[in-house]
This record gives sequence, C-alpha cells and structure tokens, in this order.
Amino acid sequence: MGDTTTDSIFIVDDDASIRDALTVVFDLEGFQARSFENGDDFLEAVRGETPACVLLDVHMPGRSGLDVLKALDVNSFPAPVFVISGQGDIPMAVSAIKLGAIDFIEKPFDADTVVTRVRDAIAAAAARAGKPANHPHFPGSDLLTPREQDVLKEITAGASNKEAGRRLGISPRTIEVHRARIMEKLGARNAADLVRIVLTANTGENG
Repeated sequence: MGDTTTDSIFIVDDDASIRDALTVVFDLEGFQARSFENGDDFLEAVRGETPACVLLDVHMPGRSGLDVLKALDVNSFPAPVFVISGQGDIPMAVSAIKLGAIDFIEKPFDADTVVTRVRDAIAAAAARAGKPANHPHFPGSDLLTPREQDVLKEITAGASNKEAGRRLGISPRTIEVHRARIMEKLGARNAADLVRIVLTANTGENG
C-alpha cells in the first residue's frame, strides 16, 4: 500500500450517474474524489495510494463489492470502507460489514448525510490510529476484529446503539449487526451476558 492521502475519496460504482454525483459533492466539500467503474481498477489504484475513505457499491457486475472487500483484506486496510447498497441488497450489506466494511449507505442517499458520515468515519479512524487500542482480554477476545472490540467496549460501557454509533462514526443499525456478531462469537445469550463475560475477565485480571 502507498501513503494515505488525507483528503482523497475513492468511489467504486458501475453506475456513472452515482460516480459523477458523488465526485461533484466531495470535490465541492474540499476532498479529492477519484472514481472507478469496477473493482479491478480500484484494487490496482490502492496498490499505489491509500485514500482517506472508500465508497464501494456492493452490487456490481463481474467482481462484486464483496469480492473486492475480500481481495482488499479490509480488516488490515487503514481507510474506512462504506458499501453502497440498494433496498434489496441489505443481506449483502450485512455480509460486507462482516468482511470489514465500516458501514453501509442505502440508495437513494442524501449527499449531505453521506459527506457527514464520511467525515465522522475519517475522524474516528484518525483518532483510533493516534492512540493505542485499550481492549480487554477475555476468553474469545482474539476472535473479534478491532472494530468489534471497539463496539464491545461501547456496549459494556452502557452506550446505546445510537450513542455507540455516534462515537464510532457508524450507524446504529450497523452497531446492531456488530453486536449480534460479537454475541455469536462469544456465545453470549444477551447484552447482560456479554457484559458479564468481559467484566468477569477484567475482575480476574485486577484481582
């Protein structure tokens, strides 16, 4: 990967009208937008340059958004990746989050909302990069991705989905996806069970 460019946004969508619209919006907001009509061109570009954020259509002919995420190895990719999904693509969007996408944006979308969410995600990623993650260790903690660890930390601190989403720069709906995934990995029956698993481990460490 090349150096991260703090103001560049990569847009990957086979729909030219969406590429054009998002490019104009981000350019007007002071970002440098580059668009790609397929996943292969995008993957070639990120070999030399890492953008500040990626907007990736989940449903494309040829290499789909999910295929691109797998090729990218998103969990070790430094920039947040949003997937763009249509109404019927929600199961695919959930799969994308499991593969490491930060969140999904549903079509039709509001341009201002997209820009705000991208800014929040870039800020959250920068904050995370600037300080070492303080994640508790407990049985199963090594099964969780860094983002799932962040979500778990918010949940065990008592944050609602809305509050956790605001702090991490993602939507409450995506927090819910992560919460279900974390509970599945740790074998927790409910949120209280989840807190017990983490706090019991912490008490053991402190004791």
